[in-house]
Amino acid sequence: MSVLKHVGVLSVAKIFALMGLVLGFIMGLFYGALFSVLAPMMSSYTSFAGIGAVAMVIGGIIFGAIFGFIYGAVLAFLYNVFAGWIGGIELDLV
Repeated sequence: MSVLKHVGVLSVAKIFALMGLVLGFIMGLFYGALFSVLAPMMSSYTSFAGIGAVAMVIGGIIFGAIFGFIYGAVLAFLYNVFAGWIGGIELDLV
């Protein structure tokens, strides 16, 4: 058994940023489609349906990557602190 005592904060943050980017894209598509369907029902937002849908996708990608990076960095940092206190995760490397 090997023990994972330390993880690279930047490497974990980059992986989480990529996962956040993908999830942000998926959620942006979902909310963009929802906005483009619901916006014409509101008289003042009819002309912004397409622009709003594209903004939702782009915003989802950007914010997903940024917050994924921050979340990954905080999570990796906390893992390193806690692993120093109580030991790391035991892994069976084959």
